[in-house]
Amino acid sequence: MGFFKMELLNVIFLSLIQGITEFLPISSSAHLILFPTFSGNKDQGLLIDISVHLGSLIAVTTFFWTDVRAIIASAVKFFSGNLHDSTSNLVVCLVVATTPAVVLGAALKYTGLYDYIRESTLIIGIAMIGFGILLWVSDKKEQVNLKISDWTIRHALILGFWQMLALIPGTSRSGITITGARFLNYNRSSAIKISMLMSIPTIIAAATLEFYSLGFENISINWLEIVLAIIISALAAFGALSLMMRLLTTINFTPYVLYRMLLGSFLIIWAIM
Repeated sequence: MGFFKMELLNVIFLSLIQGITEFLPISSSAHLILFPTFSGNKDQGLLIDISVHLGSLIAVTTFFWTDVRAIIASAVKFFSGNLHDSTSNLVVCLVVATTPAVVLGAALKYTGLYDYIRESTLIIGIAMIGFGILLWVSDKKEQVNLKISDWTIRHALILGFWQMLALIPGTSRSGITITGARFLNYNRSSAIKISMLMSIPTIIAAATLEFYSLGFENISINWLEIVLAIIISALAAFGALSLMMRLLTTINFTPYVLYRMLLGSFLIIWAIM
């Protein structure tokens, strides 16, 4: 009974970590990778990883439901041959922005290189600091103040290449795409919104890839843990996203950068000791 409670507590902590960190520019993947290392618990496994990412997907889809609904309707029209819908450009941009990371992610997954990278605490620490500084620099530069309505296919491709860097644990998918958007002169609000909308197809693609590679021959499925992981990560992600969007007009990304610097420094010291 005590072991069962510990397993549930482990799932709850992982779900909270994923939910809180997924859309903040502090790298959810790094936190999920590091949790078993520093807690002494066994690795949570792909099934829980998929579940907590599904919770994050529910959160971002719900938060931006008006935009998502318009994108879905436009996508249906677009693939039916109507290329002149008002949001068709956004559909194309999302497809273009998602493709590079999906292709590289699949390549790293099937060559085994990703497993090597994700096990390096030193790489995670360096990425936390390096890409944190890059986020700070991008947010401090003078902006032309572009909005999401100004998003072009060229900019989508550039952000797609930026998103490829998120395959390095410690980078942060949201952080690196926000950084790229800020360097392209999008205002803070539009940069975050573009990053969040990019996360939807990216999470779907990543979860599908993990699900496909999972295999169910020798897997024991605990539905209570899965449902709990989805619900808690969804609620935590929605709360974190709501807070970030509410505060973006009054604060910049400096607090997140400072957190990245502190955690990254600790991880580097831990790795080399």
